[in-house]
Order: sequence, then C-alpha cells, then structure tokens
Amino acid sequence: MKLLSINVAMLRPISHRGNEVMTGIYKQPVKGSVKAGRLGLAGDAQADLENHGGIYKAVYSYPFEHYSDWSRELGRNDFALGQFGENLTVTGLSEDNVRIGDVFRIGTALLEVTQPRVPCFKLAHKMGLPEFPKKFIASGRTGFYHRVLEEGEMSAGDAIERIKTDPNGVSAREMMRIMHIDRDDVAAMEKAVGIPALTPSWREELEERLRGGSRRK
Repeated sequence: MKLLSINVAMLRPISHRGNEVMTGIYKQPVKGSVKAGRLGLAGDAQADLENHGGIYKAVYSYPFEHYSDWSRELGRNDFALGQFGENLTVTGLSEDNVRIGDVFRIGTALLEVTQPRVPCFKLAHKMGLPEFPKKFIASGRTGFYHRVLEEGEMSAGDAIERIKTDPNGVSAREMMRIMHIDRDDVAAMEKAVGIPALTPSWREELEERLRGGSRRK
C-alpha cells in the first residue's frame, strides 16, 4: 500500500446554473512534505464545509486502480492525478478492503476512515459530465474520508501502514450501500450505527431511520 500523490487546491470560482460558486475540487499534485492537520492538508481548502472538510472529512483518499476503470468506461485518457478531487491518490486500498474505523499511518500522520465519499455537482463540473455523480455512486468506486488522529507530515511515495482494523467491520462499499442504496436493511444499519469512527451526521441519520422503523412495526 502506497501514497502515490498528494493533491491540494485553493478555492476557485465556477459557473453553476447561472451562478458563481466556489470550489476546491480542482486538486493538483504537490511535491515534498505536506502537513496533515486536524482540518485537512496544508495548502488545501474546501468551499462547502457542510459536505466536505471538517474534522471527520479532513482528508479524502481515492484508489489509483479506479483510474483505469473510469478510463475504459468513459473512453477517456485525459485523467491527471487528483482527477476525482482526492487529496491522496493511493494504491493497494479499495472500498472493499477498507473498513470504517480503519487506522492508517502515512508518514508521521495517523488517519482514521470515517465514511465513503458522496459526490456533488462540482465533480460533475470537473468531469464535464452532468450525470457523473450518479455513475460514481453506482460504481461503488467512491473513495473514503479520514479523520486526522495524529497530525504529521507525509510525502508522495510514503508507505501506507494499516495500524488498526476490524475484520468483521463494515467496509466503505457496504457503508455506501446502507446509506444510499438499501436503506431498509435494519441489521446492517444496527451494525453500522455502533461504529465509533463513523461520521456523526451519518450515525444520526441511521439512528433516525432505525427509530422510524421501530414505529412502523
């Protein structure tokens, strides 16, 4: 498992439905050591702090192996590192083998997986495909967010070491299924809601669904 690229961006304006909005999705690879802080990487910014950024979505990783899948499916070869708005382009990790609550050491930073990524219209804008967010979710190739447990420095080329995992835990792919596809799987929701690392807003939604399910019985 390896960190292939670190990608950051400051905010820039784009046009959406006739309005100007700010976005930090146009990530570019950077060289050298980069600090991972509690709220993200040095030199990086997020415009929509409700859906991106913050403590529980401070750093976003995306598997490089997905690049070839998208290239084949979309018939494109124009992808650059950071294409999907990720901070960390990684190898050896996937939504199937990464679980919510997994902890990784990259350089001197310690990162905990909190949830898969849900895309918005800004990814569609970058890809030039209005329908891409739906394809992104349906593919299961969403990548995953991290909370920074220990601030530290990381560099492209660093090894990724898995420090903690629960073999019986909920994978990032399964978490996306629970939240956005099979929304009535009570057993899966009850399992997921008990994961301490899960982003609080997702836990609250699951708790609300489970309360609603109890009322319907």
